[in-house]
This record gives sequence, C-alpha cells and structure tokens, in this order.
Amino acid sequence: MRERGSAVAEFTLVSGLLVLLVLGIAQVGLAIHVRNTVVACAAEGARLAANADRAPADGAALTRRLIAQALSDAMVGDVTARHVPSPAGRNVRVDVVTRLPLVGLVGPSRSLTVSAHAVEES
Repeated sequence: MRERGSAVAEFTLVSGLLVLLVLGIAQVGLAIHVRNTVVACAAEGARLAANADRAPADGAALTRRLIAQALSDAMVGDVTARHVPSPAGRNVRVDVVTRLPLVGLVGPSRSLTVSAHAVEES
C-alpha cells in the first residue's frame, strides 16, 4: 500500500480544524471581554450618578467616555441613565445598548444590552 504524501494531506486537514478551533476560542474571549468591559463601565456610571450632587446624565456621560476609552468610539451605543424606585429607596439605573462583535472587532455584530444599578445617596 502506498502512503506517500498522506502526511501532507493529514496535516492540512488537521491544521485547518485547529485554526478554526483557535479562532472560535479567541472570538468567545473577545465577546466576553466586550461584555465585561461594558458592564464595568455601566456600573461606574451608575455609581457616579448615585452620588448626592450628581444627575443621571452625569453617569451616562461617564459611561460613554469609559466605553470609548476601553474599547473604541464605535462601541459606544445608546446609553441612558434614570432614577428607578426600589424598596430600599431610589436607585440609579444605567442601561447600555451596544454591539457585540461576532467576527473580530470589524465584522458583523449583534446587539448587546446591559444594565447597572446603584443606590442613590440622599
């Protein structure tokens, strides 16, 4: 039986699968990084807006600025901040709707919505 050249064919098939696996793992890591960064930025904005001398608009502005610094200007989506009632008093809620990249940072994307809360100081 002739097996000459079969190692090259096997290497090509296996390396193609390995490249796809590595790219998939990198994409999942990028998606988790983007989500965690946006959540952290929204939480910082909510904490700032919850201060006694601040308005919800201050928290939204900080959230936009932090997302632009941490990721990019293109990742800054719709950021809103508002007062919401809660059993413990008033809370500040910051909502962020941005894009979650599906193929690197420049490829197609899906919508990502996160929110953060902070108890308002009196």
